[in-house]
Amino acid sequence: MTRYTETTVEHSNGDAIWYRRLGEGKPALVLCDGVGCDGYIWKYLIPHFEKQHTIIHWNYPGHGHTPPPRDLESLDIEEFAEIVNLVLDDAGIEEPAVIMGHSMGVQVVLEFYHRYPERCQALICVTGSCGRALDHVHDTGLVKKLFPYMQFVVNKAGPLVAEVWRRLVHTELSFQYATNFEINGKLIRREDFYPYLAHLSKMDPQVFIRTVQGAARHSAEHTLADIKVPTLIVAGEADRFTPHWISRRMQTMIPESEILTLPQGTHTGPLELPELLNLRVEKFLGSLSD
Repeated sequence: MTRYTETTVEHSNGDAIWYRRLGEGKPALVLCDGVGCDGYIWKYLIPHFEKQHTIIHWNYPGHGHTPPPRDLESLDIEEFAEIVNLVLDDAGIEEPAVIMGHSMGVQVVLEFYHRYPERCQALICVTGSCGRALDHVHDTGLVKKLFPYMQFVVNKAGPLVAEVWRRLVHTELSFQYATNFEINGKLIRREDFYPYLAHLSKMDPQVFIRTVQGAARHSAEHTLADIKVPTLIVAGEADRFTPHWISRRMQTMIPESEILTLPQGTHTGPLELPELLNLRVEKFLGSLSD
């Protein structure tokens, strides 16, 4: 049986941050989720790697096991990068680690490298962009234009929105919409995606909106050329949230980076094609010791 512990660490602002530590081995693998996620995306990756690597997985404020923050203004990428540093210190990870992110977690990974390059042995960026997360959703600016109206409604009708949110998100209708229009319903399993809807339905809409806002205003694009550690970019061929061309562009901007394209994969590629992803990550991690 591999080692497993979970605990919280106190942020300087008084907030408690939850994280778990699994397995043993070097380098450590640090997992950063997407917005609205509590770790469901790593369902197949963690069991594959916990026997060879120490895995650190944590939850953003107001996500999963981490309580909502006292100050909603703290929900931004820069603050999340500082939390990664805090968690690594608390977990006793002294040697450089492999920092891996999915979706918005890619922005956290890149910001963390920008601030603490000495703590990174390598980076893995999975179906995410280097910044301004709303700019290219569905390859249009529509979501970006609508977002201020969404913010207004959530701010003005918080309790009502929360109730509608709770009743609507975790439903068969939401699942059918997602699998027909956003992710690959032929590749993903119902039991793998439903946990995301269940978690999202329990979130405070204010926390979700403020976290998206933080991702929408952040960009690490100006730092990509300065990355000097091995970097693997994983792209979904049919990703509508982070179109494939964004990952390709990142790969040209990060020196000597590599890219894996998941055929027919979407934003939930780690659940749609887990064997392909795990084998490619395994090869990448193996190359670090060559």
